[in-house]
Amino acid sequence: MPLKVDHEERRKRIAEAVLRIAEGQSLREVTMRGVAAEAGVSLRLVQYYFQSKDALLVDALERLRAQLDARMRQSIAAARAPPTPRTVVTAVLTNILPVDAESRRIARTYAAFYSFVLSDPQFVEKHGTPQPDTLEAFLAKQIRAAQQAGEVPAEVDPEVKAAGLLAMTNGLVSSVLGKQRTGETALAILTSHLNELWR
Repeated sequence: MPLKVDHEERRKRIAEAVLRIAEGQSLREVTMRGVAAEAGVSLRLVQYYFQSKDALLVDALERLRAQLDARMRQSIAAARAPPTPRTVVTAVLTNILPVDAESRRIARTYAAFYSFVLSDPQFVEKHGTPQPDTLEAFLAKQIRAAQQAGEVPAEVDPEVKAAGLLAMTNGLVSSVLGKQRTGETALAILTSHLNELWR
């Protein structure tokens, strides 16, 4: 009988090799051959599943997003039930911060993708970057729900506040990765801003 091939497992193995490379070096230097070597598979197999470097990077980025999303969902589930808008916003933003080994890995890898996007604007034009917009809209929805519950002042603009919180969190990530401050200090800064919002 022919062997049953787990195609998704193979795609995952190759994509995870991209994420390991991204964590440690520039994505500008990534090649299909280098990914094959990192994954321990043949170049031909990489080319079979991914017809281009862009297709490979898009798949790897989607898997990275899924990893971060899983962490966020786990934190929300671990909070008190049912989750409140504040626990949801807190869980989302704190999981972006590099405060432990896994979140540092995710943050460094995201930074590599962001640097790549800055150096290759056509990548965004071809593939888009929907996650920040989606995340901002989600945070704004939570802030609006908190307003309706009387937990956040009515004069706060949910969209503007959500965009500001996410931008600040991303800035804190950069400052932690650049060793300007620790993850714990960044978390304290974020918590202070959330305390001001949920006053």
